[in-house]
Amino acid sequence: MRVAYVGAAPKSAEEVEGRRLLLQQWAASGTTIEMAYSDEGPASIESMYEEYVAIPQYAKNIVRLEREGYDAAIVGCAGDPGIGAYQELCTKILVVGPGMSSFHTAAMLGRRFTLLTVADSMIPSSHELIQKAGLTSKIASVRAVEIPVLELSHNREQTLEKLVQVGREAIEHDRTDVLVLGCMSMAFLQVAEEMQSLLGIPVINPAKAALKMAESMVSSRLKHS
Repeated sequence: MRVAYVGAAPKSAEEVEGRRLLLQQWAASGTTIEMAYSDEGPASIESMYEEYVAIPQYAKNIVRLEREGYDAAIVGCAGDPGIGAYQELCTKILVVGPGMSSFHTAAMLGRRFTLLTVADSMIPSSHELIQKAGLTSKIASVRAVEIPVLELSHNREQTLEKLVQVGREAIEHDRTDVLVLGCMSMAFLQVAEEMQSLLGIPVINPAKAALKMAESMVSSRLKHS
């Protein structure tokens, strides 16, 4: 099975390879992970404007990947920007979004979930995405850690501490019983397992959720309508 992780924000070759190695480590035997990053696009996606700027690059790469015979493409942003367009354009390749994959996984693991996003500016669009997923009744809250995407990896321990703090607030004040990481940069910091241990509830890594959803659907011979 050939699965491509598609990114629209330019990254260094070192960072791209690091992400690929993690995805390959998480993948099932027989799955090959390849990366498809654009040279153009926003440095990070933290607003609706940046989502719209990134969408043409995603579309171009995903259409190319379909022509090259890939089985699945993972949209490299937890906001699933433009996913409906790619599913409309492509008839052979499975296109999976980390956001939708995470939300539905969370809905199966608890009664209500909280999405942890990067900034207050992303809260409205996060609620909109959850609504599109048909899971409004399952959302306890959307909370922001207020750490810009490009700074999340600067101090992993500080980021983990803030995620745990905000996650604990969601448990105590919102009665949440599942947490979803709402950013791929959070996903590749590999903090979900530590958070889960410290907080005692499931914590969904969107990169893992999207990969496992892709593998499951491809192996089941299923594709978006």
